[in-house]
Amino acid sequence: MLGRKEAPRPEAVAPTNGHSANPIPLLTVVGETAKMEGTFTIADSIHIECEVGGELRVGGKLVIGEKGVVNANVETVDAMIMGHYDGNMTATGDVEIAATGRVSGNIKTDSLVISKGGFFNGNVTKINEDASGDQRPVYLVADKRASQAGLGSPTAS
Repeated sequence: MLGRKEAPRPEAVAPTNGHSANPIPLLTVVGETAKMEGTFTIADSIHIECEVGGELRVGGKLVIGEKGVVNANVETVDAMIMGHYDGNMTATGDVEIAATGRVSGNIKTDSLVISKGGFFNGNVTKINEDASGDQRPVYLVADKRASQAGLGSPTAS
């Protein structure tokens, strides 16, 4: 089952946004009572809907679903956390904590978004510091969307 190479199902392929790039397969691990422990290296992307502990190295996007519980040190490109995550994470791309997401631990990334209702307890460290020292503004997602719609505060830059 894990060793077989099958053609990805249409719903298991990341969208390409109209580009002709090869689709990225999405490995999905589901099981409300399933528990996995160990060191995992995933070349592409993974969606977790069970309990996973140990270490994860993901070559694409890590998605922790609403029923997912991950207690691991993680190295990934992008991460979307809708469930529970506890550990230290390094993400070279974007990290998003959804409204249902609960995160405890340290995150090293250049892009972190916490949706209204999302929980984060830990420290964030930038991977690449700007040599110019210019600080980019920080917005609450709801505030940024409101300002884009012309409903936000006049101080947005």
